Amino acid sequence: MNTELNPDQLWMLQALYQAEQAIYRARPNPAVGCVIVNNEVIVGRGATAPVGGPHAEVLALREAGDMARGATVYVTLEPCAHYGRTPPCARALVAAGVHRVVIAGLDPNPLVAGKGVSILQDAGVDVTVGICEQQAIRLNQGFLKAMATGMPYVRLKMASSLDGRTAMASGESQWITGTEARQDVQHWRAISGAVVSGIDTVLADDCQLNVRQLAAAEISDIVQPMRVILDRQGRLPLTARLLDVPETVMVMGPFRQELADAGVIQLEIQPLDLLLRTLRDFHIYDVLVEAGATLSTAFLQDRLVDEMISYIAPTFLGQSARPMFNADFASMVEQFRFQLEEVTQVGDDLRLRLIPAQETV
Repeated sequence: MNTELNPDQLWMLQALYQAEQAIYRARPNPAVGCVIVNNEVIVGRGATAPVGGPHAEVLALREAGDMARGATVYVTLEPCAHYGRTPPCARALVAAGVHRVVIAGLDPNPLVAGKGVSILQDAGVDVTVGICEQQAIRLNQGFLKAMATGMPYVRLKMASSLDGRTAMASGESQWITGTEARQDVQHWRAISGAVVSGIDTVLADDCQLNVRQLAAAEISDIVQPMRVILDRQGRLPLTARLLDVPETVMVMGPFRQELADAGVIQLEIQPLDLLLRTLRDFHIYDVLVEAGATLSTAFLQDRLVDEMISYIAPTFLGQSARPMFNADFASMVEQFRFQLEEVTQVGDDLRLRLIPAQETV
């Protein structure tokens, strides 16, 4: 099998590299990368700036200057076609006189959805779509799913022993996995618009559920996730550490005036699927669930999990320790089956990335 990459693929990989530089800062916008090539030389590069700033194409055009005329543009997502915080990128490309635009994938956002391509083609620009599309999709799974379906992309993160246990019977759980695995979790928080957990987890660990250290970026450059706590009985203490930054906390539970006074966003008690739609209305497109067995099982049973990230530590905790999930099945047909997408060693632990199988046995 011929695995050599053609020139379009090679240049698009450069655009994808640019997009990767924006994955922690772009939310709620997608992380997009762009390179402009003239006479087989990159003359302009760009990646999505923080919200309100220029898009990748505009930054690349600025760097290219007059060299953009007659050039080929490689961009990881269809150029926008609407006026928002910034003017349409598709029209900026036309105005710059580019000859050709190569796009990894189309934007399902109804405000774009092919309109960017139409603007370019109507102006006589040659357009190619579908180069390195799968790589581009993986960079913006939440945005793409939310635009297409109205639901965010949900990752369920679990950390367990070899025998599938997450804590001792007493609730003691620090630490099952090693330092490297716990550091790895920071990445998943950093690409998420919200981290969802239950009140029992907060009460047990007084967790912050934020990003505190990241090797690939400065913390000041990261858009911190919202922390969403399911607290149906109103038990969240005002002394909880996550309330140190109350404006980044959402609580689903009974209304409490003291939380409102602190600046916490309070949500009505609702089923999990409606909660996810509510988060999407807040422009939250990637959700990371870090919770105990009950809430994690509820997300699985409601078929709301798009991907499970499971860290497995090389240790046994014993049969009296708490299990990862608490579903109770009577027959094999009820099982949740996953498809293994990736296995990575992280320190002494394993990280499994799994997606729900299309069919169960």
